[in-house]
Amino acid sequence: MTVVPRIDLDRKVPDLPGLRLQGVSHSFGTIRALADVSLAVVPGELVCLLGPSGCGKSTLLRVAAGLEPLQKGSVVLDGCAVAEPGYAVPPERRGVGLVFQDYALFPHLDVADNVAFGLAGMDAGARAARVREALESVGMLDSLHAWPHTLSGGQQQRVALARALAPRPRVVLMDEPFSGLDARLRESIRDDTLHVLKRSGAATLMVTHDPEEAMFMADRIAVMREGSIEQDDVPLRVYGEPATAFVARFFGQLNEIATRIAGGSAPTPFGPVSAPGFADGAGVRVLIRPEGLRLRADPDAACPAKVLAARLLGRSSWIHLCLGQAAGEGADDHSHFHARVPGRFLPAEGDVLGVELDPAQVFVFPADTPI
Repeated sequence: MTVVPRIDLDRKVPDLPGLRLQGVSHSFGTIRALADVSLAVVPGELVCLLGPSGCGKSTLLRVAAGLEPLQKGSVVLDGCAVAEPGYAVPPERRGVGLVFQDYALFPHLDVADNVAFGLAGMDAGARAARVREALESVGMLDSLHAWPHTLSGGQQQRVALARALAPRPRVVLMDEPFSGLDARLRESIRDDTLHVLKRSGAATLMVTHDPEEAMFMADRIAVMREGSIEQDDVPLRVYGEPATAFVARFFGQLNEIATRIAGGSAPTPFGPVSAPGFADGAGVRVLIRPEGLRLRADPDAACPAKVLAARLLGRSSWIHLCLGQAAGEGADDHSHFHARVPGRFLPAEGDVLGVELDPAQVFVFPADTPI
């Protein structure tokens, strides 16, 4: 029998402060949830785990929290190993603040007692002061003695955040914290939450399936797919320089063109697209964001396209275009494209517009790349 040595919590290992997950793999029976995932979050940084349902992001968060036993790899907090195969520091001893999707407030405790729950070992005066400080930081001091069932969803979320921050944790872990809120309230609450977390200086790891939310909240985004991280980078590069077609498509609908490389470029109806690194004749998939189609009133100045429909979405307009009909040809399944235009732009059905490409919104991947 192999004896697993007990880890000394005071033993430091060479590492950055904050949270580090190294080579984490996890399975539920025959289902692989995580495959050799490594990720670091430093103090003051907010990293979003972004991906579809079932990609492993919540499992990774639970492993970091100690709510799921570690099967392979390691979890390190501020240079202290808190989990290795066969050994794990209990969640309550990790100095981690947790915020769940359903807030998990205790219904039999008022707001003050909910926030004080994780402050064991402090004298009554210090504990009361810390509770007030945490509630004031999230704008809920006036609800000190309210009961959870009397609070709105947004207020409950604020109390849950105050409870997580009251012990002044080194790391904050958040699992879809805004998904239960309506759209208007969600924008306000996540903005407030971002500022509170930044002031706290904690290393924060947050799970979300919403790309816009990840862009809004994160200093870095780790996009997950089938238990692995596809790309880990700042939002600007994850959006503007996607490492894979899956990452590109996860940030919204794309126009897709199947073509073959000729002379170092990918031919498209809108003109050639630079495609360095591909051999001539190679099959490729050209992905164009809707905002990458620039529309001009003069159809002779660019590729002509006929307007099929135009819809105002609030901050932008969504335009359905058909190339074949605009050119007087029979339309095929690949002639329909979508453009997104800032503000109010509602051309009439049947109008013919010119279309040009914004190269920064066009990506080329091998034809067999998964999406």
